[in-house]
Order: sequence, then C-alpha cells, then structure tokens
Amino acid sequence: MKFKQKEVEKIYKKLGKDLKSKTASELKTEYLGKKGAISALLQKIGSKEPKDRAIFGKEVNILKTYFEEELTKAKLATRETLGSSARIDPTAPFDVNTPEENRPKLLTADSGSVHPLMRSLEEFVDIFSRMGFDIMESRQLDDDYHMFESLNFPKGHPARDMYDTFRTEENLIPPAHTSTMQNRALKTFGPPPVRVVLPGFCYRNEATDASHEHTFFQIEGIYVDRGISVGDMIGTIKSYLEAFLDTTLDIKIQPAFFPFTEPDVEFTISCPFCQKAGCSVCGHSGWIELMGCGMIHPNVLKEAGINHKEFGGFAWGFGLDRITMIKHGIEDIRNLHGGDLNFLRQFS
Repeated sequence: MKFKQKEVEKIYKKLGKDLKSKTASELKTEYLGKKGAISALLQKIGSKEPKDRAIFGKEVNILKTYFEEELTKAKLATRETLGSSARIDPTAPFDVNTPEENRPKLLTADSGSVHPLMRSLEEFVDIFSRMGFDIMESRQLDDDYHMFESLNFPKGHPARDMYDTFRTEENLIPPAHTSTMQNRALKTFGPPPVRVVLPGFCYRNEATDASHEHTFFQIEGIYVDRGISVGDMIGTIKSYLEAFLDTTLDIKIQPAFFPFTEPDVEFTISCPFCQKAGCSVCGHSGWIELMGCGMIHPNVLKEAGINHKEFGGFAWGFGLDRITMIKHGIEDIRNLHGGDLNFLRQFS
C-alpha cells in the first residue's frame, strides 16, 4: 500500500513495524486513542487547504480502515495463541473438547427466553388483573412487627416456631411468607373494598430437596368487603387456578391452623394430570395439597384500622414454584433456581 501524503505514509510505515511487536490493546491506544497517531491525522483534515483536503481525508480514512482490519486480526491471533493455555471456566456448560458449533451461543436481546417462574408470574398477574385485583410487590426485608405482630403473633407465641426465619444483624427479617405485606396492603388500598395480590420472594431456613427450597416465590391474596363468606373464597381460588391450569378442577378443603386467619383451611385440588386416577405427580392419591387460606382474623383487620364488625375478608398464599412445577411436570424444584441451560432451553 502506497500513500501520496507524506504524513500518512510515515504513520503507515511505523504501523507496519508496530503490528509485529505490540499487543492489540497497545496498538489501539497508540493509534486510535485520544492522542493516537491516526486520531491526530483525522483532526488535521479540517485545517488542510481545500485543494488538499479531499485527497488527505481519503488517505487518512483508508489508513484507519486498514488499521482496524489489522487490529481485528491481531485480536484473533491472540485468542488462537492462548488456546488451551487460557484459564478454564469450571462453571461453563461445556468442556474444552466440545466443538465450537455445539457450544451455547452468546445471548442477545432477541435470543433469550422468559424464565418459567417469570412466565407463570406474568400469567397470574394477568388473571388477577382481569378479576379486579390490584398488584403490590412484597418486600425483600421486613421487620418483626409486619412479619409477626400485625398478623396476630404476640411476642412469645408458639406459632412463631412454625417459621424458622433468617435474621440480619440489624434484626430485620427476609420474609418467610408474603403475609408480611397484609397490614401494609390493607392500609394502602383501604378503606374496603380491598382486592390485592402480593407476589414476592420468601426465605426459610430449611434443608433443600426435590420439593423444598430455602428461597422461593409466593403469591399472597387478600379480599376484604362487606358480606364476604367462605364460599366467596373457594370460588375465587378455584377460578384463578382453573384459568392458570386451563382445566376444570374438583376441590377439597380441610382444617388447618394459621394465627392470622379464622377459620383456617388447606386447599386441595384434583390432580390435573390423572383426573384423580392416581399418578406420580399427586403421589397416587388423585389430590394435590396446594395452599393455606382462610377468613382474615378480626385482630388482623383491627390492627390495620378496619372495623371487623362491619367488614370481613379472606386471604390465601400459594407457592408459585410449586404450581409452576405442576403445570409443566417439573420433578425437582431446584431446577427452577439452578441456572441449568439445558433445563431452561425447554421453555424458550
């Protein structure tokens, strides 16, 4: 390559030597940095006489294009030289012997997919919005008052032992249930009628296995108005579950105990996979115990400033992870938080 402009030719010859002795990073700084040689030539274009400006600008841009091409080649050569001597990433979802064409491709804005939990959350938010519920996200850290006292757990109450909670040094609590938001929601959306769902993360100090995680999603729901009954609660829960699972369900309720509801029940649905015939998903019982629910305790309403003699309501809380597993036939809850690309590609 030959340049008529002496300044350009001088830089071109120097570049030929530097390409053999300097790294790609050094070259980029020396030639295209703020004080780089090619950058200086580009700045001179405007100061040239009109008759010289066109040819000078053309040659500077040819040199710049040539340099960028050579810089790319230098970067590729560096990668090839490193080869197997480069540091191995033990977290990579392939080994060094995996052919390039079989390795996962870098994700772009168009090539990613929605995580199955987020997809389920979006579906539920859409269902609840169409049913007339407001949406309020739960907190990641809360205090003892909202976690226990506002929910009818007096200090020293043995029911507190039901929740083996984490605590920070400041005595804040990563919520063990989204019920921690009930008091705030009732005050925020009150006076009644109040219809709100509260999705968020929950944290419990317990061992993990195929059906239990220490960190999981939960969706709390509360409905407060005049004349609310257990029948309203059963109908509401059955309606949104059938909409999500896209099937007709039989349901059963059985007694349970929660300090913040009275009466309290466990909500059980017929297995959507075997129609009560019995399968591995339902433990061959034909039924799946899905959530706790009940009529909101008068003390919880009073604590939120609501007249419990005039208004009543119900609340429920279910694990988003578990119902996502049911819908998609996922056998191990740990897959939902493990980041396994092979697992996540099934939902792309």
